[in-house]
Amino acid sequence: MDAVETPSPPHSNFSQQRHFYLAVDRLKFKMETVVELLGMAGCRRSLPMVVCCGTRDELDAVCSAVSNLTCMSIAALYSDVAKSERALILDKFRQATTKWNQNASVQSGDEEETGKEEQKSQMIIVTDACLPLLASGESPISARILINYELPTKKETYMRRMTTCLAADGIVINMVVGGEVLTLKSIEENSSLVIEEMPMHMKEHVIFGLSGSVHFRLGRCQDRQPVPMTEETDM
Repeated sequence: MDAVETPSPPHSNFSQQRHFYLAVDRLKFKMETVVELLGMAGCRRSLPMVVCCGTRDELDAVCSAVSNLTCMSIAALYSDVAKSERALILDKFRQATTKWNQNASVQSGDEEETGKEEQKSQMIIVTDACLPLLASGESPISARILINYELPTKKETYMRRMTTCLAADGIVINMVVGGEVLTLKSIEENSSLVIEEMPMHMKEHVIFGLSGSVHFRLGRCQDRQPVPMTEETDM
């Protein structure tokens, strides 16, 4: 599972994807912000999401932080997970993407309650070592939301996450802390992507799928001002 896979060249469909960064001024605020964001986005029925981490320690920390989010079904992909269990996790997630596509035209106000297991949003938390291996025959998992909890340091890693985990019209949210803006700007310039700032005070943003929308309202985070994407930002 630790095999490194060369990313595929950017596909023309990538132009339909949207990229944002969400900046916080302290490392301790990053996890809180991600949990709030996932808590709101996860209220959408069958919404498929992926959170990418750089290390197993970060993966464990995210799993622990989101364990109380009852609105979603959460699975973690570890390098030592059994092959059969890995296949089940990926298949379940792909089923969620199918349900999302089928329900994309249903407005959130018309949806049934998300208490049933089959109606929950689905989330996979994964490290780079455990991303779907396209060269080995695994299919991409086509999440609607891909959150880079840890910003990749290399363009190749960023593109591989997109290739293996993100739907053609999906959204990437990059968590950025302080000086990581330099890394973000480098990725943006070298990959010909446009990565826009995601306002912390957003009330409604971004259209997913056909006509389904996801509403973000970050509660406690509204007491903190967004960090501009400038090189002078301090850790």
